[in-house]
Parts: sequence; C-alpha cells; structure tokens
Amino acid sequence: MAPNGKSKIMNPALDENFHTARLWHDEAIALREILSDCDLAEELKWGKPCYTHHGANVAIIQRMKDFLALMFFKGAALEDLDGILVEQGPNSRFAKRLEFTSVKAVQDKRRFIEAYIEEAIQLEKTGTKVDVSSELHLIDELQEKLAEDSEFSAAFDALTPGRQRGYNLHFGGAKQPATRVARINKYRQKIMDGKGFNDR
Repeated sequence: MAPNGKSKIMNPALDENFHTARLWHDEAIALREILSDCDLAEELKWGKPCYTHHGANVAIIQRMKDFLALMFFKGAALEDLDGILVEQGPNSRFAKRLEFTSVKAVQDKRRFIEAYIEEAIQLEKTGTKVDVSSELHLIDELQEKLAEDSEFSAAFDALTPGRQRGYNLHFGGAKQPATRVARINKYRQKIMDGKGFNDR
C-alpha cells in the first residue's frame, strides 16, 4: 500500500515502455516504483511516461543521453531549498528537473522526489500559476497548425517556453506565409520528439 492508504497504481499500458527501453532501463523502473506510491495517474504522453493529478500534468520521465530526468512542469514554482532542481535550459521559465545516473541516485533522492511531487500536486489543487514576465504570441500559421493537429498541439505545449519561443521566432522570420508553413512542416517531427530548434 502507498503511504496515502491507496493501492499502488501502475498503468499496464506502460509496462512495455519501461521493460523494453534500453536507455536508463533500471533507473526508470526504480523511479516508477517511487512515483507509484504518490497520488498520481500514470499515462503515456508524447511517447514518455507522464504523471498527472486529476488531468493536470505534474511530472514526466525523460531519457536523456547522459542522464534520466524527472521533469516537473511547474518546477520553477517549487521551493527548492536544497538546490537540486536543474533548469531545463537557459531560456526555460517553467520546467525544472531532477537528474539521475544510477539506481542508487534515484533511491537516494526518494524523499526529495516525494516532497516535490506532493508540492507540485498542491500547486495544481490551489490553481497556482507560474509567474511569467512576458506572453508568447504565436504567429498565425503556427496557431492554425496547432488548431488542426491535436497531437502536434500537445507536443508543442509540452516544450519548454524557451523552445516554444525559439520555434516561433524561426517560423515567423520568413517573409512569405508559404515559407512559414513550410518551416513548420519541416520541424514538426522534431517538435513531436520533444526537441528544441537547436537540438540535434
């Protein structure tokens, strides 16, 4: 039983995702075990295990080349007294993550994981928004593509604000509408893969 008195919840539909993955296989399973004790639902979003609370995205597991990450969608609003949350990138304003390179590292950070998850859930319960200094205004062609393609829209929403701004600037830098659309189509798969404009 989980500490909150509820049975552990693991989505069977994600079993294959965890057990067939080669990158950070054991570390991800150890992390999943900890997350299963939390008051979260386990879903597959953007090809990754995502953890939600009453439909709100709380955290997502990311398999990077050099580390496994647990990214908090509202990480910037978490009280990180120990200073162990890592910025997603220089332009990221919302998301922050915990990074792991071994099963022991996952297990050693269990209390932090549980504390941050609990705090992140409280942010959703209270409707807390991450304070931002400026609003992103998407170009018309990008708005149209997002409106007509729900999967593309979900993937774009999952990008860090910095990555969203980067794509928007690149797409909007073309003078002709047709060129802007062509640029969007060219980078669609990269966005679906959760990568930024400058990522390889």
